[in-house]
Amino acid sequence: MLSLHKTCSRHKIAPQFFSFVLLFKLLFLTVHAHAAEPAISYMISLASPERHLVEVQLILPAGAAQHEVQLPVWNALYQVRDFAQYINWIRAKDQAGHAIPLREINDSRWQVSGTENGATIEYQMYSDTPGPFGAQLNSQHAFFNLAEILIYPVDGRNAPVRVNFSRVPAGWRIATPLTSLPENGFSAENYDRLVDSPFELGTFQESDFDESGGHFRVIVDADPADYDMQKVTADLHKIVAAAISWMNDRPFDTYTFFYHFPHAAGGGGMEHAYSTAIELSAGIFKQGYYALDTVSAHEFFHLWNVKRIRPQTLEPVDYTKANYTRALWFSEGVTSAVENTIELRGGLLDEKGYLNVVGAEISELERRPARLTQSAEDSSLDAWLEGNPYYRRAERSVSYYNKGALLGVALDLAVRQASHDQASLREVLEWMNVHYAKQGRFFPDSEGVREAAEAVSHADLGWFFTKYVSGTEEVPWDDFLRAVGLHVASVTNTVPDPGFTASRNFDGPLVVADMNQGSEAERAGLQVGDEILELQGKPAGQEARQTLFSLNRGDTLTVKVRSKRGGERELKWQVGSRQELAYELQDLDKITPEQRSCRAAWLKGEAETSAQNAGVAGQTTGTAVK
Repeated sequence: MLSLHKTCSRHKIAPQFFSFVLLFKLLFLTVHAHAAEPAISYMISLASPERHLVEVQLILPAGAAQHEVQLPVWNALYQVRDFAQYINWIRAKDQAGHAIPLREINDSRWQVSGTENGATIEYQMYSDTPGPFGAQLNSQHAFFNLAEILIYPVDGRNAPVRVNFSRVPAGWRIATPLTSLPENGFSAENYDRLVDSPFELGTFQESDFDESGGHFRVIVDADPADYDMQKVTADLHKIVAAAISWMNDRPFDTYTFFYHFPHAAGGGGMEHAYSTAIELSAGIFKQGYYALDTVSAHEFFHLWNVKRIRPQTLEPVDYTKANYTRALWFSEGVTSAVENTIELRGGLLDEKGYLNVVGAEISELERRPARLTQSAEDSSLDAWLEGNPYYRRAERSVSYYNKGALLGVALDLAVRQASHDQASLREVLEWMNVHYAKQGRFFPDSEGVREAAEAVSHADLGWFFTKYVSGTEEVPWDDFLRAVGLHVASVTNTVPDPGFTASRNFDGPLVVADMNQGSEAERAGLQVGDEILELQGKPAGQEARQTLFSLNRGDTLTVKVRSKRGGERELKWQVGSRQELAYELQDLDKITPEQRSCRAAWLKGEAETSAQNAGVAGQTTGTAVK
């Protein structure tokens, strides 16, 4: 500034005029820089909703004489799903509309030549994969995870992108977290940002609210008679208030919740940087809104843990192959632990309900023999096997959601004890948010979590990660829970026994994973690998587990299944019963005032000192501290 001022004086030019000239030059250089990086455009035509056909044009600007273009082989799920299987045809043409060479390199990659003056690649795709992990077009609506339908130029992945929609049915609206442009257009700074922004097109219902300076949209594609929009919005308001206050951060101005409540089977949620997409079977609301609250809290917290507090092993995303990481126990599992804290803080879950949740998680882990052979880190690495029914068997694997959630509870208690209640899991995540997310850095998997835990506790926690994260030692629950006046007790329950166990691969069908030899189910003809379509005459959706547990010995179970060979059949048999060992969190015989104080802070998700300062010692539920 000093040297500039001297120059202005010497030439007798007013400093204000010089500032104007400098500003003009800077604006010119900025515009020129953007102009030097031409945008890539997509036109998505909803060609035939009744046949689930989408037609796409990828418009490449003038530049290189040759490009390689790629359709991702995976997105939304940690599973290679090869979306190119749905491409009916693909071709390329130059600016004049003449055909140019397009050569297939592999089943998801092509090389196009003659593009120096610009080119268009056009193709048709079948799009009918429902749910938050898919891309679907039908007569009712369209929902797109765009990575599943949009080819990208490999050398232009970081270029600015524009997408437009054509042949949108009359009366349909478009919802997305992206910036809107005229003529059903939307823009993104690059391909990654584009495909991390889902689109809902249809006659959806919408609500909104404001909280902590942020604006929230709620988009619902469902029959309005199946849910209460006011209740959905009210619960979401509590969830976002609790999460933002817990993290002391709001890394967005607007955020969108997308919901689908189909009558068919469905379930799950998918996180995005500025939105989430969630699907639950409409029938689940007959049991209340707990399932909706839980998955919403989970997916909303992912905007910190996963989308911003992100493991280095998942960056940059490689759309061409499996991306392996040892950190899903933390990114997914610990998020499952935090979802309960958010519900507690928001008044959507009470102490009894929370202790029941933790007890059920321990019961689930203890019923899986694989807990003694597969670590939480190895479960994370093996996520890409989850699409295989055998892998999901109890003797083969543990879930990084289940084991990770419990490790989140144990790590929270370990940090509290090591820091003499000066820190908790909250401080661990806040530390990672400040030292990784806000600095544009990614954490080095479990070592990064350990670094954060030790930084806030000022203690060596290597033993915890060696034994329970990378190792397979049994977790001594009572040693961790004693500080909050609890212990784990085993109880034997008589439960209905349908004669089989089944599992679901995220948004996939419920599949028979194992059979009890000699059971009525086996005699009725049920087989391992059968896809369960209906239970008791209703779609086998999110509530299937509750349906089975609501049965009694002697009840007739009616199951409609599809075999591996594709044939459908209806089977009936009588339900048996069996003895099952379960685990509960119970009070110690004598609880000290110190343990009660620790528990109150624990249930608020706060270090004891901060909880006392906030005036919440002795409370177990309530609204978020703002």
